[in-house]
Amino acid sequence: MSGEQSVARVLLFTGKGGVGKTTTAAATAIELSRRGHRVVVTSADPAHSLSDATGTALGAEPLEVLPGCWAQELNALERMEESWGEVRTWLVELFRWAGVAGLEAEELAILPGLEELVALMEIGRLVRGGDHDVVVVDCAPTAETVRLLSMPDLLDWFFRRAFGMTRRVSRAVAPVLRTVSDVPVAPVEVFDALEGLHAELVDVRSLLTDPAVTSARIVATPESMVLSEARRTLTYLSLFGYHTDAVVLNRLLPTGSADPFLQAMATGQARQVELADAEFAPMAVLRAPHAPGEVTGTDALAAHGLALWEDADPAQDLCPGRAMAVDYTEGNPVLVLNLPNVESHEVDLTAVDGDLAVAVGPYRRNLALPAGLRGKQVRSARVERGELRIEFCALGAQ
Repeated sequence: MSGEQSVARVLLFTGKGGVGKTTTAAATAIELSRRGHRVVVTSADPAHSLSDATGTALGAEPLEVLPGCWAQELNALERMEESWGEVRTWLVELFRWAGVAGLEAEELAILPGLEELVALMEIGRLVRGGDHDVVVVDCAPTAETVRLLSMPDLLDWFFRRAFGMTRRVSRAVAPVLRTVSDVPVAPVEVFDALEGLHAELVDVRSLLTDPAVTSARIVATPESMVLSEARRTLTYLSLFGYHTDAVVLNRLLPTGSADPFLQAMATGQARQVELADAEFAPMAVLRAPHAPGEVTGTDALAAHGLALWEDADPAQDLCPGRAMAVDYTEGNPVLVLNLPNVESHEVDLTAVDGDLAVAVGPYRRNLALPAGLRGKQVRSARVERGELRIEFCALGAQ
């Protein structure tokens, strides 16, 4: 639209380690470029392998590997200084004041999770940059991806609940503290940097949880254990508000082999494919044939992408829907959260200062409720046909 900043389409590829996630992401990017899109594929996996997949030495800046297709392997330490420099300087001073040696203080100032945060912010910059129509993200294996994508939600809760109070206390105490102690007090620039980081993460989260912008796609092989993890991944992505529109079944063997061993494997895979079609419906379940050799280099990736996306458009949302909505048709307002593959007894709900904490397995999400529901009492909650339905007391009632 006129006057609005262009926003690229985002495709997130994740899955269990070793299932061909990087290959699928790179092949999809090349196929999109073949169809006329300006595409960049970037790695959010600290163990980068895009260079190996494309057969090209990649760096922190996007490099055009084929006409219309760029690729990059982000150097988190380089990008970190841009957003974390002020905070890092203060932390180093604080650690040194506490008696930590110089090099150890430098290392401690790079807090756990910072690399993931930098990766998220890079995705946001690529999406908002206007240089690409589609941003393809080669995510880390499942557990790391869920941690990565849950971070904006968790940090937003922290900033909203704790950060403002910390800043007010610092302003009041700092002048007194400087007169009685030599402890390094966080300067205003540190709080400004943290507020900037928070604002950037909120923006990234709004992009990644908007189904009109972002689709997550789970790559798997047709094996029962791998598909079980894919189902759990779908649940956790849905818990944090991410829209998953497809499962890619990779390395499918052809049927009808004269070799009994290969034919038995193909028959077993066919059973798993049939189960996946039923269990992941209405999502798209895509098939990628097993290549005769390694899928490395742009020619092999292009052939793989052509076979994978023969009957579908990789740029489109393959299963339209919303991760969260409010339904008023039952009389009382009902918050509806997509939550497939769980039963009611597996979900824990806790009220937290007007918001609602939803826990499934090892993951917990603090839901910022819509203004109309904040402070309302929960009347009931149940999981029904892959949806968590949380009923609140009627508006105006307590």
